[in-house]
Amino acid sequence: MLACNMQALLAQELLEYRWDIGGGTGLCYYLGDVNSTPFSGSGIMAAFTLRRNFNPRMALKTNIAYGRYGGTSKGYYLPEAPGSTQQSTDLEFGGNIIDLGAQFELNFWGYGMGPGYKKLSRITPYAVLGIGATVGITDTNTSFGLNFPIGVGVKYKVKPRLNLIFEWTHRFATIDKLDGAQLSDPYNIESAVMKNKDTYSFFMFTLTYDISPKFRLCNN
Repeated sequence: MLACNMQALLAQELLEYRWDIGGGTGLCYYLGDVNSTPFSGSGIMAAFTLRRNFNPRMALKTNIAYGRYGGTSKGYYLPEAPGSTQQSTDLEFGGNIIDLGAQFELNFWGYGMGPGYKKLSRITPYAVLGIGATVGITDTNTSFGLNFPIGVGVKYKVKPRLNLIFEWTHRFATIDKLDGAQLSDPYNIESAVMKNKDTYSFFMFTLTYDISPKFRLCNN
């Protein structure tokens, strides 16, 4: 029994886990008709994440996130009305985003801690691609739509079950009212599903904890 317990304690450092769970915080900013500069008008954001780790190279993450952002039309030419030659007064806006989604992650290197023959790395860059739903809330309207995130990140295994993750994702939305109803279509440009729409980004650090080991050497 003692030998089994000692073996289990030693193996604890080498276990692989199916899931990790955690939360993070960072910055949220909007890009659209009156902002083309990354991080301009940034606000705070926070997220809860749950990740299914299929193997050291692939994972599927789900999230629920909340972010704030702001902006101004100062410095941009905006017609008083679509088709008008009269310039409108400067407008300021702010909003909130609720984001629910799922993203596939592809690690560039095998991620984890274990014996040398597994060729695992405690740190790895990764790429993100996914789909989600967006709720955009401003003073003048609430809008709903899909979003398509794409981005990059870096994972670092602080301890065998503790992960520190940096991620930057740009989310292409199917809505055009994140800057408020007054700026939803200031240039009277014909829109399509992914044309002339608003986008937003999350720039965040997350701390997660591994749960649900794939196997154990001793059950007692």
